Amino acid sequence: MKITKVETIYVDEFWQMSWVRIHTDSGKIGLGETWYLPKSVSAVIHEIYAPSIIGKDPMDREDIWDKLFRLSGIFTYSGAELRALSAIDIALWDLVGQELDQPIYNLLGGKVRDKIKIYNTVGSYGKWQDNEFEKRDPVGFLQSLLDEGIDVVKAYYLNDYAQASGGNFISSKDIKQALEPLKKQRKALGDQIEIAHDGSGQWALAPAIKIGKAMDEYNIFWQEEMIHPLNAKSHLKLASEINSPVCAAERLMTRYEFREYIENGSAEIVMPDLIWTGGISETKKIATLADTYQTPIAPHDWTGPINVFACAHISMNCQNVMLQETNRAYYKGWYDKFIEPNIVIKEGYLLAPEGPGLGTKLKKSVFERPDVHVEVSTKAYEWEPVGFRDPNQKVRHFFSPNLPKDE
Repeated sequence: MKITKVETIYVDEFWQMSWVRIHTDSGKIGLGETWYLPKSVSAVIHEIYAPSIIGKDPMDREDIWDKLFRLSGIFTYSGAELRALSAIDIALWDLVGQELDQPIYNLLGGKVRDKIKIYNTVGSYGKWQDNEFEKRDPVGFLQSLLDEGIDVVKAYYLNDYAQASGGNFISSKDIKQALEPLKKQRKALGDQIEIAHDGSGQWALAPAIKIGKAMDEYNIFWQEEMIHPLNAKSHLKLASEINSPVCAAERLMTRYEFREYIENGSAEIVMPDLIWTGGISETKKIATLADTYQTPIAPHDWTGPINVFACAHISMNCQNVMLQETNRAYYKGWYDKFIEPNIVIKEGYLLAPEGPGLGTKLKKSVFERPDVHVEVSTKAYEWEPVGFRDPNQKVRHFFSPNLPKDE
């Protein structure tokens, strides 16, 4: 099995979402996904990554990941480069699963569970206007989740207050006002539902500690990204000052950035985003590293449908997964537009995907949409810091405009 073509796909309606499809000479197609700046992701894939993997065997996932990571490391690996690599890695796992007729979790070592408990992050789409529902009726919103068997939720009580000071100051009065919805929810529902809080990385350390201490009386499930994950010692200080566990962080890229946070205990719950941090391969390694320190992981998701499928395979395989993030407005509102089948959630649990590989694929109708954008690469050449090398002719083109072109 050899890679023959790499496609990138995005649609204007969800302009931040990007899919990657990797075609092979066996006729099988692997599907991957990432989120944010799809034009940048496509540029990385078609300028550097796709030509580097055309003709390669998808079975050699570790070798491909390492070579692409080293390529991007020449000019810094994070950003669009790592998002592109994450999507490619997912697509390669999907291909290998299809070729071996096995779901990805079996290739990772098998299942430790058949379902994983979910939590709901607030979002809106179509008739599922949960952001507005929460603001209008915070108690009713949580009750609607409980009615579906979902008893863990993540909220953003302080986000609107960070902009005024750039996250450097918040008054006790503002904290009290911001937490009024939380106060109502706890009074009405008590401990029927767990409530996690996300600070979106907007606060400096001092106000983050102040907010965390004020929220401690409400038994917060975790405090996520109260400060931007730039300094593991600052996170450790936050963790030592508040009662709630500190969750970090979707903005940490690869095992190399997670390492210090896991080792010093500042990430009491580890939250890798699979489609940003390096794909299935890297998330498995992050989970194993966290498990070494008896630290649970909670895969991050607030994006597209392929991420949830990929996360599901990690969640079924890795013993130290605590929870899986999902968004009701997304999986009920728009995932069905793009994939078949959709994820299955019952009574607050995400069920293990069925079928080989990821267990889902893009619908044919995606390619018939008037707002779809597809770019294709079929030519192989090797990218080097000083130019490109044609693998067949063994000729190096130093910054040459005459690179191999796709028809």
